[in-house]
Amino acid sequence: MKKFFALPLSLALALSLAACGGGSAASADASGADAAAKTEIVYGKSQGPYTELFEAAIVPILEEQGYTLKGVDLADLLAADIALNDGEVDVNVEQHIAYAENFNANNNGDLVAISPIPTVPAGIYSETHTSLDEVTEGAKIAVPNDASNTARAYVLLEKIGWIKLDEGADRSTVTQDDIVDNPKKLQFVEMKSLTIPAAIRDFDYVVITGSIVYNAGIDPSTALATEDIMDHLVLQVVVKEKNKDAAWAQAIVDAYHSDEFKAYLAEHNNGLWWIPEELR
Repeated sequence: MKKFFALPLSLALALSLAACGGGSAASADASGADAAAKTEIVYGKSQGPYTELFEAAIVPILEEQGYTLKGVDLADLLAADIALNDGEVDVNVEQHIAYAENFNANNNGDLVAISPIPTVPAGIYSETHTSLDEVTEGAKIAVPNDASNTARAYVLLEKIGWIKLDEGADRSTVTQDDIVDNPKKLQFVEMKSLTIPAAIRDFDYVVITGSIVYNAGIDPSTALATEDIMDHLVLQVVVKEKNKDAAWAQAIVDAYHSDEFKAYLAEHNNGLWWIPEELR
């Protein structure tokens, strides 16, 4: 009797799931296509150098391979990651590992990085000084006030010899409290990254992070010093974990590693981009 009823019951359940959009449709990606046959890639789009580089150099390579690319405008990186985590887009190219890990921890996310990409380094700029040697005692320095970029700023200031940080402090999370030596008694003003370019004349020197340099129209070649980019701050191609081995995701990775992309950078990089070793 159990065997007699098992087959009809299984068939009914399968039909029910199909009618409700189950089965392969339930595992559809952001474009609504089955992952195995996916030809449309939906990417999170924001203002800044990383999306623009993706559209100018990577999209044409993917289109030559038969993919269709669709950009979805998103207000900021948090919105972009929420859309990615919810499956509304397939990929974004706007963040480093530190940001993605923080998003996952605070939003029950499952985002993973699948390839490094060219990154715009943070730099020190000034409109009143032409050299780092002109720094004077008590000079005012503007630095970003968000955690990861604050740490980048102080590590950069240590690199040029203006301060010394506690040797035991984690360089990815250092704060002003970790400064153990400030011989010139420099004054640090922590403020929103977006507001620093407009206030540059109010400071002797400012530390400006990568995409802010680009969006503010600042010539990156005018930086008086640039950071040595730590591994966790290298920008990445980011997708949901379930898609990391998908053919379309690998196609994006391959495009960033391709000779065509290297040729594009050789022609168009004016000093803005730091290029990871594996992409050179």
